Formats: sequence, structure tokens, C-alpha cells
Amino acid sequence: MLSDSRPAFVLVVSLVASLSAGCSRSTEPEKTIIQNTGSDTMVNLAQAWAEEYAKVDPAVSVEVSGGGSGTGIAALINGTVDIANCSRRFEPGEIDQAKKKHGGIEPREFMVGYDALSVYVNKGNPLEQITLEQLADIYGEGGKVTKWSDIGVTMPPGADEIIRVSRQSNSGTYAYFREAILGKGRDFKLGSRDMQGSKDVVELVSRTPGAIGYSGMGYRTPDVKMLRVAKKAGDTAYAATVENTLSHVYPIARPLFMYTLGEPTGAVKKYMQWVHSDAGQKIVTESGYVPLPANPAAR
Repeated sequence: MLSDSRPAFVLVVSLVASLSAGCSRSTEPEKTIIQNTGSDTMVNLAQAWAEEYAKVDPAVSVEVSGGGSGTGIAALINGTVDIANCSRRFEPGEIDQAKKKHGGIEPREFMVGYDALSVYVNKGNPLEQITLEQLADIYGEGGKVTKWSDIGVTMPPGADEIIRVSRQSNSGTYAYFREAILGKGRDFKLGSRDMQGSKDVVELVSRTPGAIGYSGMGYRTPDVKMLRVAKKAGDTAYAATVENTLSHVYPIARPLFMYTLGEPTGAVKKYMQWVHSDAGQKIVTESGYVPLPANPAAR
């Protein structure tokens, strides 16, 4: 089993006070900082974990930032973070980069939950469900669907044109949606509105009558509608729910990952164990995502 000899980043906070009788130093207890960055889909979940873990172990602070799965992967390869959050797996080339840079040590993968990648439209859109084929015709190269009327949807005046909202290419959500909906070898149409974060997708859809976008189920708001999704015409369309994700009937659900460089040790190992504990998985549910099944064989 590989081990990671890199220590978590440590911050020592010192207070120096000058007294009339001389100079003395009082030092607060040493605090361990775990740097955690990556997936925007996971950033709210990761922040919720960090806040709760601060109560569990006040000597450890987990510092969370987003930027996309690609950002987290690059940071882990460069050795500037302890944990990378990813809504996709490391690619073979990325694993090779990590091994070359760190003497053969490979990234260690931890599945930490699931996300049903939801399809959102404006709440004024009368559409209730959509098929994977329709999504491919809307988003994919060569797809002929450009207006809501092309798929039989009557929109208010001026809102018939489909406004495609997507993610930037460093996003794991972007990569997963492209593969799951468009298939290998096919790319997105040009002209979509590509957003930096998952929350940004939902916010744009909420204020744009003709828009459609994809984002994590945890980003749903009352100002958008989440469509049911069917594999093909005539099939049952399923909502993005915990139950439908765990039963594998919702067609665009995916696992969520955290990666360390090699087998984690020390404070990082304890933190990862807590994320997989009942307390950590409870946060997954409370944050609007899908926890891991109790039976590891079902994951």
C-alpha cells in the first residue's frame, strides 16, 4: 500500500506582547491546516464538512476552495493541496503526471457520495420531462434542436430560442455531461453560455425564460424547475432524487470523489475517515446530495 509522506500544512499562530517588566511570548495551540480544493459541484458540501469537522476536532482547520475538478487535480499533482475534490475520476495521463512528479506515488481515490446531475429550466417553462436524445440534440454538435417549439414546447413570446447554459471545460461536471449525454467523440455545439460555477448555472437559468442548464441536484432553488429525465422516448422519466440515484434508475447520476496523493496519514487520514462515517455521510444528505450506501458492495 502506498503512503504519503507529505505532512498537512501547519499554521502556528504566535502572539507577542510587550510588558512593562520586559517581554514575554504567549503561543496559542498549534493548528493543523488541511488544504482542500477542486470541484465546484462539491464546494458547498466540502464547506459543510469543514465547518462540522471544526467542532469534532478544533485542532484541525479544513480550508476549502473551488475552481473546478481540473483545478483540484492540478493542485494535487503540484503538491499544493492535501485533498482534491472531483466530480470525475483522474484521467490516465493525470495519474502519470502525479507519479512522475512524486516518485511513483499515485493519487488515492475515495468515493464520498453521489450527485444526480440535474437538468434545469426556467420555472415558467411548461416542459416537465426530457430524454437523453433530446438533450443531445440541444447540446451536441450537429444537433438540430435550437428552439423549444422543435420539441413541441410552446413558450411565451420571445422565449422560443433555447439558451444553452453549460460549464467551463475545466469542470468535472462539463466532462461528465459531455460523455454521458453526447457520447465519446462528440463535442458541444458552439455558442453556449459557459459558467464558472454550479450555482452560476442555476442563477442564469432562473432569470432567463428560454434557458436550459445542467448542475448538481444540491443547487436547486424555487426559481427553477428540475426536469424528469428518461433514457429514450417512451421510457419512464425519473426525477433526480436520493432514492432514484441509489436505485440507478435516474440516468445521469455520478459518483463524487476526494483524492489524496498516496495513502493519507495523520490529520488527513482522520478527516477522510470522518467523511465516510455516519456523521460525515449525514452531511451529504443534509447538503442535498446522495450518501454512500451502507453496504460497500452496492457502491
